[in-house]
Amino acid sequence: MSELPESAPSESELSESPVTFPPPFLWGAATSAYQIEGAVREDGRTPSIWDTFSHTPGRTAGGETGDVAVDHYHRYREDVALMAELGLNAYRFSVSWPRVQPTGRGPAVQAGLDFYRRLVDELLGAGIKPVVTLYHWDLPQELEDAGGWPERDTAYRFAEYARMVGDALGDRVEGWITLNEPWCSAFLGYASGVHAPGRTDAVASLRAAHHLNLAHGLGTSALRSAMPARNTVAVSLNSAVVRPLSQDPADLAAARRIDDLANGVFHGPMLSGAYPKTLLSATAPLTDWGHVRDGDLAAIRQPLDALGLNYYTPALVSAAPSDATGPRADGHGSAEHSPWPGADDVAFHQTPGERTEMGWTIDPTGLHELLMRYTREAPGLPLYITENGAAFDDKPDADGRVHDPERIAYLHAHLSAVRRALTDGADVRGYYLWSLLDNFEWAYGYGKRFGAVYVDYATQERTPKSSARWYAQTARTGALPPVERT
Repeated sequence: MSELPESAPSESELSESPVTFPPPFLWGAATSAYQIEGAVREDGRTPSIWDTFSHTPGRTAGGETGDVAVDHYHRYREDVALMAELGLNAYRFSVSWPRVQPTGRGPAVQAGLDFYRRLVDELLGAGIKPVVTLYHWDLPQELEDAGGWPERDTAYRFAEYARMVGDALGDRVEGWITLNEPWCSAFLGYASGVHAPGRTDAVASLRAAHHLNLAHGLGTSALRSAMPARNTVAVSLNSAVVRPLSQDPADLAAARRIDDLANGVFHGPMLSGAYPKTLLSATAPLTDWGHVRDGDLAAIRQPLDALGLNYYTPALVSAAPSDATGPRADGHGSAEHSPWPGADDVAFHQTPGERTEMGWTIDPTGLHELLMRYTREAPGLPLYITENGAAFDDKPDADGRVHDPERIAYLHAHLSAVRRALTDGADVRGYYLWSLLDNFEWAYGYGKRFGAVYVDYATQERTPKSSARWYAQTARTGALPPVERT
């Protein structure tokens, strides 16, 4: 939570000032299983909550699904060759839980694990560091049928799954991430219902948040019991940069409310072993948090080897006028089904500036602010940007090339913000572009393109965009090329 920042450097300042990164620095890209793999019924895989959600009429744009996605399951060698061509030295991908443990219980399906073994071998052969995310939102449907993340047992099932994957890949994969953006899993999945499983129960969302935290802690312990001591374990949080509309006490209180729900609900237990008192009091009308049992907070607070941060845009909030009507949520729900339980009296405002195709304001100052916050609040903990990127309306030209100067400018500005944070004392070790490939963008279907590589969904042909070439030069030299002038 912070005041409005000073103005970001101008485009001319960014494009003319040399920006270099000290070695070693990881230059990577990130993806997730359901968004790219396809092959949803092959080799023993069973439905996840996203299979069910996307096949439910009205849930996704145009009724689109990840059944085929970009066919990475069959084209992974081609995709790894693309990564090598682009000079990436790290690749963050997620394992599909129902591909390796279809019901969320019992033994592994070796055919599913074998796919990830082959992928890891291909990456290592290309000199690319594999980084595994265990959970990127694809809960086995059978676990959701048993109650999903609001039920405590799901955390124990996750720990079993984590140990299983750690046993299979831990000898060759050194970098591990337990959860990706648990805020989305808990609050978009169970409060606003715009993500799978599509439930709209504020109390269930708070229970889900705690059990995701518990899954992280138990999963971290399980991984460490199954892997060599050299391996590292982290978590990726989409920690929000929350700014008050004014310094009025009511607006400051509104920003505190959202900061607790966006950030404190996860980093409080994970980093400090406690939920913020202000969160507990604000949500007291909904729950007494009796689902938090003795020993849970100690189990959650496992020492981390690094912290992953995903950043896209800041939030600007105020106290809602008492006579306000209409939605007060942030675009991830409605006035009736907000992703912010216990914060019905908070209004969200569009931050000023240029926007991406997602409608998100482009503001690299928020990334610098986020890195400096965790530098203060988690001193000594290495930081990684595990997601950052933008969707634009990319189209091939008459020659089949895809020119995306807006994304190049976006990347230059945000990487410059990372470099400023390094200068200011942040221990940032790497950056993962979201995303390597255009893909299935959840409820938006295939209408939003985040990839550095353009995918023709009809033919599955891959075409690196101009931003991919720009990022490749950055990865090879450790210096940002100039922003192209248009």
